[in-house]
Amino acid sequence: MQLLDSVAELGSLGQAAIRHGVSQAAVSMRMSQLERRLGVSLLQRGPAGTRLTPAGQQITELGRRVLAAAEAMMDGVAAVVAAESSGLRVAASLTVAEHLLPGWISALHGESPDVVLAVEVTNSSKVLARIGSGGAEVGFVEGHDAPPAGMAAVVVRSDRLVVVVHPAHPWARRAAPVTGPELAGADLVVREPGSGTREVLDDALRAWGGPCSRLELGSTSAVLAAARRGEGPVVLSTLAVADDLAAGRLVAVATEGIDLTRSLRAVWIKGRSLTPLAQRLLRVATS
Repeated sequence: MQLLDSVAELGSLGQAAIRHGVSQAAVSMRMSQLERRLGVSLLQRGPAGTRLTPAGQQITELGRRVLAAAEAMMDGVAAVVAAESSGLRVAASLTVAEHLLPGWISALHGESPDVVLAVEVTNSSKVLARIGSGGAEVGFVEGHDAPPAGMAAVVVRSDRLVVVVHPAHPWARRAAPVTGPELAGADLVVREPGSGTREVLDDALRAWGGPCSRLELGSTSAVLAAARRGEGPVVLSTLAVADDLAAGRLVAVATEGIDLTRSLRAVWIKGRSLTPLAQRLLRVATS
């Protein structure tokens, strides 16, 4: 159809051959094949050149519509490929970044080995700030509350915080659950303000005056290390403490009357179209 369109425009098999970088004989053969396939004569060849038959003119007009649609499709494909190859900027809270995001990235790489993700790991409040400023396209946060106005969100997973202590701590051997007043009055090692973990803990203990912390640390790993040293009870995600509980380095403590549940959410700017790679990441995260 491209060759036919060129013959119609240029009035010459030879000129069409030059435009497409093939021989005149190849163009003639292709036109004969097309006529046989369609069952109609398309060209009139003469000393003055090559002209379209009336049927050829109609088919050429129809063919131009097909060619335009095909060109639009290839432009769209090129845009998708460009969006995929440009990579994706992600901001993620520590719990998500350490325990969930690696598996999601592995799944994406299984589909497309060339996928590139630039991941910034920080606390939930800073993730929201990065999304708001355009520093990342998609973010992952923890906490009770839905993101602020202007942001879209979807829950990717439910989570729960758990109280854990060193095996030598008195709470490791107690039979009765720890109550809200007891936890609020204990010398806890906690995450810094702004983290999703701290937000949930503050909300859970607000009725009893909030947590009484003896030490604030800026990462989950630092809080875990303090717990392993026996510096005090800590309250962290079940995802973060699973390995330490399994190895016996820490002991989980039952609680009573304390809401330590939370949601892990993906967030992005409301109304903004996500790139194909961002959409794929969300599909993996919510599957």
